[in-house]
Amino acid sequence: MDPEAAYEYCERVVRARARNFAYGIRLLPTTKRQALSAVYAFARRVDDIGDGSQTRGERLTQLTAAREELHHIEDHPEDPVLVALADAARRHPIPLAAFDELIDGCEADVRGTDYATADELTFYCRCVAGSIGRLSLGVYGVDPARQQEASEYADSLGVALQLTNILRDVREDGLMGRVYLPADELVRHGCTLKIDEHGRFVDSDADLAALVRDQAARARGWYDTGLKLLPLLDRRSAACTAAMAGIYRRLLLRIAEQPISALNARMSLPAWEKGVVAARALAGVTP
Repeated sequence: MDPEAAYEYCERVVRARARNFAYGIRLLPTTKRQALSAVYAFARRVDDIGDGSQTRGERLTQLTAAREELHHIEDHPEDPVLVALADAARRHPIPLAAFDELIDGCEADVRGTDYATADELTFYCRCVAGSIGRLSLGVYGVDPARQQEASEYADSLGVALQLTNILRDVREDGLMGRVYLPADELVRHGCTLKIDEHGRFVDSDADLAALVRDQAARARGWYDTGLKLLPLLDRRSAACTAAMAGIYRRLLLRIAEQPISALNARMSLPAWEKGVVAARALAGVTP
């Protein structure tokens, strides 16, 4: 497949599936937008396998196959995602090995791994989202002298975004039997996150609200660190990152302000507000 056709396919995936990500990625120049679309499309493929309806064994087998495809990326000339990703990796210093961490995290999801402490949850977030931050940094580019520093900030921003996702999806995950919030934090707040036959949390609203607000405060700390990445990027890359981070940061603020509403329905920002965040990011306003 021609790389341009492959990139067009990946960009269609972004437009169809990346409701928040798309607001930032459209701010990039063409070559970087195409490359980041390829990164997203492969990440989306891996996530879809992890969240699929197949048996646990089937999903683990599919994740193993995706890992093998990644390791032999040049051997799939008819797969638009792999063709685009291979071309992007030739044009940009994208650390494709970071996708192995994403697959590790998705395998943990399939196995139903629980997290005893915040440190364990942070490690998981680094796998599934910090890895994407580091992959994105390969597309953006950064002064080699500050590469390590930038990688750490990108990783921290990924953790912040994933913690926001976890707080947004507590009910959805609970209905699938998944609990991501650390067990010691649940104990400290007297919560179980169990849902009864009527679809209601069995815990008291007061305990649940305190739990969510504490976790949101932890996520805000990761944003504070991760957003130090912005001055290290060129203007368009910084705008892309600021737009995505700004949308999620506003979502986190809304969750913290209305924790019980967030637990009872999946919370999101309206399109107009996402557009405002993206416009401010392009103007250089820090989220």
